[in-house]
Amino acid sequence: MIKSYLKTNCLLMDGAMGTYYSMLHHNENLISEYANLESPNEIKDIHKEYIRAGARLIRTNTFAANQAVLKIKEEEQEKLIRKAVSLAKQAREEEGIPDVFIAGDIGPIPEFMEAKERDVRTEYRKMADLFIEEGCDAILFETFSDARYIEETARYIKEKCPDMFIMAEFCLNKNGYSSSGIRAGKLLDRIAGCEAVDACGFNCGIGSGHMKNILEGLVLPGHKYMMTVPNAGYPDNMQTRMMYLDNVRYFGKNIKDMVKAGAAIVGACCGSTPAYIAEIAKQIEGMKPEPLSAREVIVKEEIKETEQPVINDFLQKLNSGKKVVAVELDPPFDAADEKIINCAKHLAGTGTDIITLADSPMGRSRIDSILMAVKLGKMIELPVMPHVCCRDKNMIAMRSSLLGAYVNDIRNFLVVTGDPVPSESRVKTTSVFDYNSIRLMDYIKEMNEEHFKKDPLVYGGALNYGFRNIDKVVERMEAKMAAGASYFLTQPIFSDEDIERIYELKKRVNTKILCGIMPFVSYTNANFIKNEFAGIHVSDEIVNRYHKEMSREEAENVGAEIASEIIGKLSDVADGYYMMLPFNRVSLMDKIRIR
Repeated sequence: MIKSYLKTNCLLMDGAMGTYYSMLHHNENLISEYANLESPNEIKDIHKEYIRAGARLIRTNTFAANQAVLKIKEEEQEKLIRKAVSLAKQAREEEGIPDVFIAGDIGPIPEFMEAKERDVRTEYRKMADLFIEEGCDAILFETFSDARYIEETARYIKEKCPDMFIMAEFCLNKNGYSSSGIRAGKLLDRIAGCEAVDACGFNCGIGSGHMKNILEGLVLPGHKYMMTVPNAGYPDNMQTRMMYLDNVRYFGKNIKDMVKAGAAIVGACCGSTPAYIAEIAKQIEGMKPEPLSAREVIVKEEIKETEQPVINDFLQKLNSGKKVVAVELDPPFDAADEKIINCAKHLAGTGTDIITLADSPMGRSRIDSILMAVKLGKMIELPVMPHVCCRDKNMIAMRSSLLGAYVNDIRNFLVVTGDPVPSESRVKTTSVFDYNSIRLMDYIKEMNEEHFKKDPLVYGGALNYGFRNIDKVVERMEAKMAAGASYFLTQPIFSDEDIERIYELKKRVNTKILCGIMPFVSYTNANFIKNEFAGIHVSDEIVNRYHKEMSREEAENVGAEIASEIIGKLSDVADGYYMMLPFNRVSLMDKIRIR
């Protein structure tokens, strides 16, 4: 039905629900989705306002109706979604206007910490199932930053309901990039390859002026209806309230220009009201969308690169079959960096191939790993590999850090989810964890393709090999490899069981593994790691090789000997070694037998 409508009419969507609902209540912190059950008549009345203003596609009030955002269980989520569809249907019936379509609205599900991709995928499908069961005319994926979940969920929907009209909207910044670092044209190219999606475009993030400029500079995909649903503008913070400009006529004119540029489905997002929809309806009255059959399908020829990509020396050595040695240094807690500089200089003469720098391990603040790596990289000949974790930075800050590292010639990273903030600090210090290590790897992979193609970032992941179910370990390794991870660094290895597990993983996964080696430097150090760190299997036999009265040199000699023995057992399976030296004791590297 929607496709038939689009043959002769532009399809006008509704405007904002969340910000409009908050504006009506003079409280921007309200979440409109709760009102489906708590104040259903208010939501229905907002739908009716948009229909009377001229909207012919109404989105259900379910943009944030996922379990993570609303902190609800599956049963509550189902009840809320079904009610949302019912309210949209009631509004349509009570207004009695023909050709009003209802779209089930699905927003992105946050992937906090170690969110399991399988669980997120399942939740998208269950939401889609509800919209199908409730008889929606369309399903809309709104404000996404990439197409990862959209493509597979869209195919799932079409298999169950071939006639469902599926729409995908991506959120851009003023420069035409999503928060995942993907440019507008590339997003369209990707979704154009998904036959299950009928319409695609952009919403939220930017005002109508910027969106018009971006749209006019794009080659629109063939055989896809184009969507543009910008924000009312850019809000200003006035006395703790977010205020949008009253720019209705300006907005409507820009939408009209976007229809001329090829948009077939238009509407308004954050900050908009029924007045915006009424103005758009007036501006585009009588306009017909560009027929898809008239749109040229651009077949892009692959351009052969004439310039050779820059060779990453560390990765080249790792891939050559030679064993590499990475040594971890912990940046200092304060500004006294003389010791770590001296440690790095010492390592330059020990056969070390790369220095890794921890990113505030155990959630305790140290000198920024990237900034410390930049300084060391300019002082020594060895390459550096800062760790980057997801705990402390949202994607905006992370992108800035990665770009800053790149322009300072940092090319190697270890990508980890990160340790949580210690419990005693959580009252005044919050973790971010807007994404996990796999999502961050996906993001860096996109940056490589978009910005760093000639000299890409090289990154590895952490390997927690000790999980009871080895199939889960393999699954996670493969997910990281698909996200661009070139190698893995393991936790410290001590037991024969750990070594056997590494052998088994190498049989099942074709990748490079740097095995973790931690030489203890005292009886206290050994006993502490044995009893305080889950996942590190230190036997009594190893602890008993130390005693409390040992001198520093005696303890280091024992630690070096144990490390050498473990390296010997790993020599047939390890692609290299990840040396974790307690208290930055780089003198141990002179005593450990590695090659």
